[in-house]
Parts: sequence; structure tokens; C-alpha cells
Amino acid sequence: QVQLVESGGGLVQAGGSLRLSCAASGSISSINVMGWYRQAPGKQRELVATCTSGSTTNYADSVKGRFTISRDNAKNTVYLQLNSLKPEDTAAYYCNAEVGKWTGVTIRYLEVWGQGTLVTVSS
Repeated sequence: QVQLVESGGGLVQAGGSLRLSCAASGSISSINVMGWYRQAPGKQRELVATCTSGSTTNYADSVKGRFTISRDNAKNTVYLQLNSLKPEDTAAYYCNAEVGKWTGVTIRYLEVWGQGTLVTVSS
């Protein structure tokens, strides 16, 4: 079993900052892409940012210049630094990872989701 455990959400005023962490644990051979998604009430889940094992990053236009994704491959952990937060950033933030598990013959990649952490930005 592979688990992703997020932490770092909370309540912050507009203009403030938060740092989210997501650690992967379990039987892991490798991790390709790790990323963050978010889902606001009544809306679909959307991509926030992704980071490859080689640290290539991708961001949603709405967060470019405000959020920074990074990862520590040795710790199987991905971070999301959220700066200049706006009320419209309020959402549940979910960690996602493409995790490789050795089958004995090859590595099989599975998509894994965390349980989510709530970010609330007050105006």
C-alpha cells in the first residue's frame, strides 16, 4: 500500500502565506510526477502545479508567480508554497503522485491521491 499524507492547510488572511507538504510512504520503487490539485465547493477539481522527478514544474495560470512547487526526492515529499493568497484560493488541496512499484519483473506505475487538506483564505 502507498499513502500520501498532506499537511499544512489552515485559515489565513488574504495576502498571507501557507506551506503545504505531502509525504509518500509505503512500498515505493520510484515516483514520476508529483503534484497538487484543488477543489473548491461546487467546482471541479483543478490542477494547481506539478513537478517531475527532474524538477520540471508546471503551474495553472491562476497561481503563476504566487505559488511554488518543489520536491525532495530522497524523502518522497512534495511541497507547495502559497504566497499572496486570495479568497478565491480557498479550496481543499489534494496531493497526487505517479508511484512506481516493483512487480518482480517490471515497475508498475499507479496514480495515488492524498486525503486533502483545507485552505481557507479570508478577505
